[in-house]
Amino acid sequence: MGWQGLPIQAGPVVCTTTLEAPLAGSGPVEVTRCGPVVSTPQLVERRFYRYTSPYARGIDITHQITDILGIAMGGGDGTKVMGFGFPDQTIVWDGSALENTYQVLLEQQSNPMPWRTADVNNGFCQGLPQGRCNSQSSPTSWPQPGSRGIRGLW
Repeated sequence: MGWQGLPIQAGPVVCTTTLEAPLAGSGPVEVTRCGPVVSTPQLVERRFYRYTSPYARGIDITHQITDILGIAMGGGDGTKVMGFGFPDQTIVWDGSALENTYQVLLEQQSNPMPWRTADVNNGFCQGLPQGRCNSQSSPTSWPQPGSRGIRGLW
């Protein structure tokens, strides 16, 4: 038991430090925020059982009474009062929470900027407008003389 009889839990945390806008007349301020590490399966399970308790927990007498009265009991253990809603509505809430979590996870995994590259010689011939392939054609070197080493495509 920890301080004042409360249990103490420790686990891995992730801390990020950012520079925030300064107050008038001062320099930038470093702000560090720390939060617990949550794995993807833990996050998805927590979101899935946010408004509706798991089936085994949701069939006891307490949940039968709260279901009739339209009181949503959610969470992994089924003891959190989430608001007013019958079971069919809490399923919609859980589905929306899971869909939003899924969208955020997809955005975190993908790069917001698509890869854009210049066309590269195929090495077989000059292309259809020049006619058939012949041995006199030489491949085009990249970058072109007089151009910069890196160029944007937009």
